Amino acid sequence: MRSADRYAVFGHPIGHSQSPRIHAVFAGQTGQAIRYTAQDVPAGQFRDCLDRFVEGGGKGLNCTVPLKELAWRAADKTSERAERAKAVNTLAVRESGELFGDNTDGLGLVRDLADNLDIPLAGRGILLLGAGGASRGILQPLLAEGPSRLVIANRTQAKADALALEFADLGAVEARGFADLAGEPFDLILNATSASLDGDLPPLPAGILSAGGACYDLAYGSRPTAFVRWGAEAGAGVSVDGIGMLVEQAAEAFFIWRGVRPQTRPVIDLLNAERGLKR
Repeated sequence: MRSADRYAVFGHPIGHSQSPRIHAVFAGQTGQAIRYTAQDVPAGQFRDCLDRFVEGGGKGLNCTVPLKELAWRAADKTSERAERAKAVNTLAVRESGELFGDNTDGLGLVRDLADNLDIPLAGRGILLLGAGGASRGILQPLLAEGPSRLVIANRTQAKADALALEFADLGAVEARGFADLAGEPFDLILNATSASLDGDLPPLPAGILSAGGACYDLAYGSRPTAFVRWGAEAGAGVSVDGIGMLVEQAAEAFFIWRGVRPQTRPVIDLLNAERGLKR
């Protein structure tokens, strides 16, 4: 009997990770023999842990906070979207031993928005809150969908300016400070900050969400985040967290590793049912 191939997620902290469960369900769906674990790996230990994992026969890794930039630097070859993001959340160990790095975050977000939530992106106005690594990882796939405009808003506008300039060749992207957001409302507001998990929100002016528009928090928790609640109170037609993005990016990683695409909708429904949430 063939032994199961080894995969893992590295991050710090990692105890909250749903990835082992998600990949176990994917493996059951597709009949793939894999063993997927979560390992707490601080940034300072990443290279050593990565080397031991590969030397021990590991086939692939997911990398989460704070390791995505380190994973990008460790990869021997990377996808175009990973190079744009300067971050890798998926490493695949090739037969030659070469490490291939990809970033499936943005694709996972777009699939959740378009396929699961039926939220159109083409020709729409999008507001992206935050100019950190989470925003960097999703900008290329978002701009590829052809929004009419994409505004990056950040507490420090200079950081948003730099990010907008870096991605300006891909579409209509601009930067603002939070204080400058009043005016034309947006069809979709994406929260790429971690503030709402702590019950905090950026200083968002009233009237920035179009009637029936959508709000999406890239973060997720056992209960609705502060931003998800803000969206509902602001009259959003849809206001949800990023559990669907988590599942969709995991499915793309699974496909990269195994060449088989799992079903995502049953897993999203399962995780939401366990949290007592509906979509």
